Order: sequence, then structure tokens, then C-alpha cells
Amino acid sequence: MLKNVGSNWTLNFVQILVFMVLTRFVVDTLGKPVFGVWETIVSFIGPLQLLILGVPMASVRYVAEHVSAGDTEKANKALSTCLAITLAMGIVAALVGIGLYFGFDAKYIGGGHWTDLGAGVPDDARIAFAVMIATVAGGFVMRLPYGVYDAHHDFIARNLIMATGFLLKLTLTVSLLSIRASLAFLAIVQIAVLAVEFIVATVVSRRRHGGVRLSLGSFDRSLLKDVLSFSIFAMLLNMGALLAFRLDAIVIGWFRASEEVAVYGIGNKVFEPFINVLLAIGMVVMPLATALKRKGEEGELRDIFLKWSKIAMSIVLMLGFYLLILGPQFLEWWIGDEYVDECGRLLQILMISFLFFLPMRGVALPILMGLGRPGKPAIGLLVMGIANLALSVLLIRQHGLTGVALGTAIPNVLFAAYVLTVTCRELDVGLGEFLSYVLGRALPGLVLPVALLLALKHWAHVEGFWPLFLSGLGYVGLFGLCWVFFVFRGDRHLDLHAKVMEKVAARRGDE
Repeated sequence: MLKNVGSNWTLNFVQILVFMVLTRFVVDTLGKPVFGVWETIVSFIGPLQLLILGVPMASVRYVAEHVSAGDTEKANKALSTCLAITLAMGIVAALVGIGLYFGFDAKYIGGGHWTDLGAGVPDDARIAFAVMIATVAGGFVMRLPYGVYDAHHDFIARNLIMATGFLLKLTLTVSLLSIRASLAFLAIVQIAVLAVEFIVATVVSRRRHGGVRLSLGSFDRSLLKDVLSFSIFAMLLNMGALLAFRLDAIVIGWFRASEEVAVYGIGNKVFEPFINVLLAIGMVVMPLATALKRKGEEGELRDIFLKWSKIAMSIVLMLGFYLLILGPQFLEWWIGDEYVDECGRLLQILMISFLFFLPMRGVALPILMGLGRPGKPAIGLLVMGIANLALSVLLIRQHGLTGVALGTAIPNVLFAAYVLTVTCRELDVGLGEFLSYVLGRALPGLVLPVALLLALKHWAHVEGFWPLFLSGLGYVGLFGLCWVFFVFRGDRHLDLHAKVMEKVAARRGDE
């Protein structure tokens, strides 16, 4: 499992590098007002993704179940049924997207709400919106091949293909936007990369997993009910995530200028790759939970839950406290002239809530989904999303962008507490046992690394790339030492101290 998660983290590293370069490049090339338009287009298109009904997640679960049992015929039937559903819903998404297009044009572009866009930008935005509709509708089918890789635990091959897609996206974006700073070009890159990934993933999958193929030939009408019953809960998860994290730009754009959409997007932008780091664990945990349940080894999930929750929490604490303390300075260096102080404050508010939310989203929720218990977390995430949207609309009037950030942060914390409680009950893990194991040593282990960051911030005046890099390097080094020699020392699931000492002893023996 660690090998697969490590492969996912390597992909995350590539994604983060590409993300950092592209975000800075796109903001600088388009400017904040036009970048705010792009953020609004992405938010507007988000609801279309709900029409996929969570089928990709369902395909992973059902294909993984049959692959683990060695039943290729049933795996093909499940995949073919998922393909038929996604084809139908892709058509529906395209039709609904046309309606969203007219709403976007009437309120935001043609309604005189945004007056700072400049000549040519409205038409450019309309073209970009239309291309993004096609991207989302086509993406329903084009993401299905990755479910076959997940079901076979073939994460290394999948991640190589996706990493190539990220690099292609970087190359095309820089090339096209260097020719012309165009929203349409930015949208065309998205659909081009998606199509290339689909072709490559399908061809490679046929060679590596020849028995399981993406086609309509094995469609089984009798499976529709089972697939859709699970997919509905997966859709509720997606809907909750959409309401919580993807509609803020629409809310801000409704009440404020497009430039403020960009300010919030910059403060919130760092969390997209951060979330993916934790989802890298969940991608492995969910099919593993399904396989263990199939084999009648559900008791082993208790140890997996505790072990990987502690690992996930460690990652969140390490990255999270760096962003809490030096996040504003990091954004200022990263974004450059387009940065404003409010971006840093928004990042800090959101980061506090993600300290609670991310470990649950990365480990607890995928375990529940893999066990076939999607109902409670799905409804919980949906309620979280609705609360997020309602609080954001309510608080933006008096507190501006800070109110939108609080509208996201408060439901995040409540959802995390709920999912933790549900998962502990499902796996028969005491809440006190969980908190003691995951946080008992982690919180005191934070004291020295955090003290170092605070000292550097207040006395070394960390600004610019090298001070930020060297501060982060020292912080991560000290954090690692504290985790090896204190937090994970003698750990019953992962004794890092013992492993390090074994390697040291083995090296000395070789010498």
C-alpha cells in the first residue's frame, strides 16, 4: 500500500510544480479582472459535474470487487454499464450547460455587472464557457479508464499517464497564452489534455489489463440499479464538495467585482494540490477496503484506519502550520504584484479548518465508501456544502471575503467531527483511542518546529524565495526528526525510529 500511496504522492509533486508555475503565469498573463472571470467560469461549470452521478467512484468499487474475486466477466459488465450511464449523462450535461451559458452571459457578461473587463474579453469568455461545457460533458467518459487502473491497484502506470498530462498542460498553456492572453485558449488546453490522456490510458489499459475493457459490449441492464444506488451517494459527496469548494466564485461574483473573485481564488488556490495529497491516500484506501471486505478481513481495516489517519494528520500538520505561519509570505512571493494582504488572511482562516477536514476526507471517508457505507458521509458532506453556501451568502454582505472564508471553515470542522464519529463506530474504534493514538504525541511534537518558524518569521523577516525555501527546509528537517525520534517512536503500526536505526546499523555493518 505504501508503494501505491508513494506513487500518488510523486504525482502530487509533479502536479504541485505545474500548478505553481501555471497559476503565477496565468494570473500575470491575464491580469486579476480576467483571471476572476476564468475562476467564475470554472465555478459555473462545476454543477455539471454532478450529472455524472458518482459513476466513476462506483466503477472503482464494483470493478475492484470483481477483480479481487477473479471474475473478469462481471468486472466487464460493471464497467460497460458505467460507460452507458456516463454517455447518457454526458449528453444531458451538454444540454444543461447550454442553459447555464445563457445565465452566465445574462448576469455576469451582458448584464453590466462587470465593467472592468476591456474590449474583446466578453466574447472570449463566451467561447471559453462553451468549450468548458464540452470538456465537462466529454470528461464523463474520458475519466472512466482510470477506474480500471485503480481497481487493479495499478497506480504507478496510471500516475505516469496523468503526470504526462500535467506536463502537456503546462507546455500548451504557456505556448498558447504566450501567443495570445485568451480565455478561449485556456479552455481549449483543458479539453485537449483530457482527450490525449483518454487515448493513452485506454491503449495502455488494453495491454496491461486486457481482460477488462472499456466498451458497451457487456452492458447489463440488471446492474443499473446496483450501480446507480451506490452512485447516488457518490453524487451527494460530489454535490457537497461542489457546494463547499466550487461555488464561492459565483457567490463573490454575484455581489462583488471580478477582481475580488481573483483575490479569493488566490487565497484559496493553494488548497487544491493540498487536498490531492490527502486524496492520494484515499485512492488506495477505498479499493483496498472493498477487497478486504470481499475477503472477510474487515478487522484489518481498524489498523489501516489508525495508521493512515496518523500519517495523514502528520502531513496536514507539517504543511498546515507552515502555511499558517508563513502562508502570506509564500503567497506574496508566488503571486507577485497581483498579491494583496487579504489573500494571506483568507488562506490562514481556511487552513485552520482544513487541519480538521483533510485527514477525515483522506482516510475515514474512503474507508466508509469502500465498505459500502456511503450514506452517512454523503449526506453529511451535502449538509456541509449547503451550510457553506448559506453562510457564505449571509456573511459576505457584512464581512466581505472574510465572511466567505468563514462560511467555508465552520462547516469543514463540523463535518470532520461527524465523519470521525461515524467511522469510529463502524470500525469499533473508541474516539478516545483514536485521538490518543493520532494526536497524543503529534501535538507536543509540533512545539519545536512551530517555535522555529515563529522565530524565523519575527526575527529573520522571511521574504522572497530563498528565505522561504531555507526556512521550510529547516522546518521540515526539524519536523522529521521530531516525528522519527518522538511521535512515531515505538509506534505499534509504524515504528519509524526502529526502521531508521535498522538502516543505520545495516549501513555500519556494510562498512
